[in-house]
Amino acid sequence: MSWTDERVETLKKMWGEGQSASQIAKELGGVTRNAVIGKVHRLGLSNRGAAAAPAAAKPEAKAKPAPKAEAKPAAPAKPAEPEPAPQETPEPPAAEAKPALPVRKQIIPAGQPLPPQPSANEISPEALAKVNEIEKKAKKIGLMELTERTCKWPVGDPATEDFWFCGLPVQQGKPYCEAHVGVAFQPMSARRDRRR
Repeated sequence: MSWTDERVETLKKMWGEGQSASQIAKELGGVTRNAVIGKVHRLGLSNRGAAAAPAAAKPEAKAKPAPKAEAKPAAPAKPAEPEPAPQETPEPPAAEAKPALPVRKQIIPAGQPLPPQPSANEISPEALAKVNEIEKKAKKIGLMELTERTCKWPVGDPATEDFWFCGLPVQQGKPYCEAHVGVAFQPMSARRDRRR
């Protein structure tokens, strides 16, 4: 099925009349509802629903009369007493208000070392020593030099020029070299023991 000029004109006419995509597809024949919707979007006709919604809402607004205030029965005459001044309700202190997004407690400028991460407590001192030795021998490659055979362990702060990747040969089936695999992939029991 191809969209001939005649079929496009029929589509535009029926869409303008408020016909559904299914009705247009049935009328055109050999085309699905989804094909009609796609063509409508490509032609820029798809905002029909947005324009029709406000028009439909206006008659309803006119049909509903505004509620009238009920007349209050006359109160017996009393001596006029001064009305107490309206009391303002105190606003809750700012400390009680909960922010919509988590607030960062500390912003570290680029080039500053990052504070120790919580996961660093789980790494054994032996593994850290091995990583420090390996990082002295690392190739220190950039992002564009990474391949499936190079260790992808990031070192440093990405916001600085001192940031690099290890680049040593990877361990079979892993994204990191042997030393970084020892840090990244630890048995569950070893992690549990260190937490205790």
